[in-house]
Amino acid sequence: MASLTVLTHPLLEVKITKLRDKKTPPHDFRRVLHEVAGLMSHSVFAHLNNQSISVETPLEVTNGWALRDPSPCLISILRAGNGLTDAFSAILPEAPIGHLGLQRNANTHKAEAYYEKLPDRVAERQLILVDPMLATGGSAIMACNRLKDHGANDIVFACLVAAPEGVAALQSAHGDIPIITAANDRELNKNSYILPGLGDAGDRIYNTV
Repeated sequence: MASLTVLTHPLLEVKITKLRDKKTPPHDFRRVLHEVAGLMSHSVFAHLNNQSISVETPLEVTNGWALRDPSPCLISILRAGNGLTDAFSAILPEAPIGHLGLQRNANTHKAEAYYEKLPDRVAERQLILVDPMLATGGSAIMACNRLKDHGANDIVFACLVAAPEGVAALQSAHGDIPIITAANDRELNKNSYILPGLGDAGDRIYNTV
């Protein structure tokens, strides 16, 4: 079964609380989201494989490290995933960014695909799949299915907030994919929103509440 890593850090706790607060305006929400992604990046990128290189300092030649070719890739589940990928990209600018358009049907709460654009050589890359919320797990599972259909076999899923139901569903469907989250909340409500959660991340990022 895939590992679940719930990150713990005093600053993460403070900033996640700020994201939860319904009074946090969209411009502050985006800024704090970027800061949270920065704090998460150490763990999210910890699995990356480097390759040994030789580098010349002003004094001598020594051994160093570079990202393995082809470089890792960020995959955003649209639209809310862009809030995290933008921040991760600032730390890993070499990474190409793919997009999977998935949305939850308001009646069935099931994921539906509407867009896909991926970098080349996906099967050879390490992929970081990003979505702020892991609620039912439907979007994450569909995204992983589509990436594996393209031959991907090295995927990490990163989110801000998860629900136990979504974690269990993703682990059951894709037991090889590690999950990294800043918070694992209590449960889903009858409308499949995470409790206590932070509301609809996409609406709060883009001020479409």
